[in-house]
Amino acid sequence: MGASKTNAMRILDNHSIEYGMMSYDARDGKIDGITVAEKIGKDPESVFKTLVTHSGPQQLYVFVIPVATELDMKKAAKAAGAKKMEMLAVKDLQKSTGYIRGGCSPIGMKKQYPTFIDESASNLREIIVSAGRIGTQIVLHPADFLEITQAESVALIK
Repeated sequence: MGASKTNAMRILDNHSIEYGMMSYDARDGKIDGITVAEKIGKDPESVFKTLVTHSGPQQLYVFVIPVATELDMKKAAKAAGAKKMEMLAVKDLQKSTGYIRGGCSPIGMKKQYPTFIDESASNLREIIVSAGRIGTQIVLHPADFLEITQAESVALIK
């Protein structure tokens, strides 16, 4: 686990956005969000997971929510202006985003998909998202996250 920059970090650097990096040991295979929050010693409310969904074969959406919560598919569909929303199959994740499960960053995907972050992020001083590699997280200000991802802040969780 070197300190090499991920695509997400290079994008933040290119936009002069300040961020921190946190690493954790993923050799035990425990890479679920709540365990990651424990490993980096952060409150699960400030650690966000990236979920990729679709509403039809070509239209993908990215939802970023606190790790201990569940995405409300009705709220997600409403936010995206879609009739129905489904999770993207894990097998399609890398092909569509360039990232793998457990290392999927909302920053620097192959394409800029419509992105939504749960409104709870706006109450936080910092949020933590995947850096695009298992074992590495990025810490940044919610406003900077909104700027770099062009995300919309909405109610997304159950």
